[in-house]
This record gives sequence, structure tokens and C-alpha cells, in this order.
Amino acid sequence: MILADSNLIIYAASGSYSSLVSWFAENEVAVSAVSLLEVLGYHKLDSDEKRILTGLFADLKVIYPDEAVFQRAVDLRQQRAMSLGDALIAATALYWQLTLATHNANDFSWIESLEVVDPISQ
Repeated sequence: MILADSNLIIYAASGSYSSLVSWFAENEVAVSAVSLLEVLGYHKLDSDEKRILTGLFADLKVIYPDEAVFQRAVDLRQQRAMSLGDALIAATALYWQLTLATHNANDFSWIESLEVVDPISQ
């Protein structure tokens, strides 16, 4: 299973990346609940965008962070400045031993034990 970062959800829903839509269909993909919040919580979503994104999330497994994931996120943020969302998403991937798929691979490259792929640049 692969954990998809929020940016991949947005790009897939935009319709601009047909290869990314295929990538989602060909892989067992999960998302952090943080991505659900980041994407669906965007205050400028129109009704069509919300419908498309809600449908995409319905097809994915959503992983909710527990205490262990939060502690891992704390550890990551103590090592280096990073956003709360990135810390929780990376911690989720680390805790569940999942590969993290993101188009922002450089944001996570410093985490040695985290396998990161960029399906857009492949």
C-alpha cells in the first residue's frame, strides 16, 4: 500500500494528469486523514470540485492518526522545521511502513527511513 500526499489528490482531481489517474487505479493507495482535511477543508472549493474530490476520497482508504503517529510527528518536527500536515503525513507513512507518494519529494528527502516516490515525475 502507498500513502498519497494531498497534492496528488488535487492533481488527480484536476483532470490535468491522466497518467496520475491511471497510477491511482493501478496501485493500492491510502491517504492520511490530514489530506482529507487539507483538501476538502479548502474554503474556496466550488460544488463541482467538492463532488469530484469527495468521490476520489470515497475510493481510497483513509488512515486516521493515533497517538503513536502524533508522537512520530513530534519527533520529526523536533528534527527539522516542517508543516504540521507534512509531519503527520510522513509520520503516518513511517508508522504504517508505507511508501509516501508526493510531487513534493524534496520536502521529505531528509527523512532517511521514509521511502518517497513521485508518480508524476516517473
